[in-house]
Amino acid sequence: MRTNDVMLQTATKVVTFIILMFAVHIFFAGHYTPGGGFVGGLLTASAIVLLMLAFDIETVKKIIPFNYVMMTAIGLLLALATAGASIFFNVPFFTHAYDYFHLPLFGKTSLHSAALFDLGVYLVVVGVTMTIIQTIGEDE
Repeated sequence: MRTNDVMLQTATKVVTFIILMFAVHIFFAGHYTPGGGFVGGLLTASAIVLLMLAFDIETVKKIIPFNYVMMTAIGLLLALATAGASIFFNVPFFTHAYDYFHLPLFGKTSLHSAALFDLGVYLVVVGVTMTIIQTIGEDE
């Protein structure tokens, strides 16, 4: 049975955009303030779940054709590689590096290897959460 959910679907598009923008903000703010890859990943997964509730799983799979198991594996490898790379520089495990660069729009900015680790955590959280949600949703 197909229902007419025009208002729900329209509101979902707007709210999903807002949630995703907030997830990006939280991801990048996470180095100096609370947030980072875990919270950003949860916000992104919640936006995708909201799309699945307003539309259906098959429609969202067509719009966002990601293999979430592969996303989890890539995120885990990225996080472990970032943490383990410090061994090659003769410093303790999980020691992150940073330097200051002049970027055209941002000016003098510090870039940290912790951001790559957070990206790995982000991918793992989105991948695991969406794999669980899709597995539960497809069983019905």
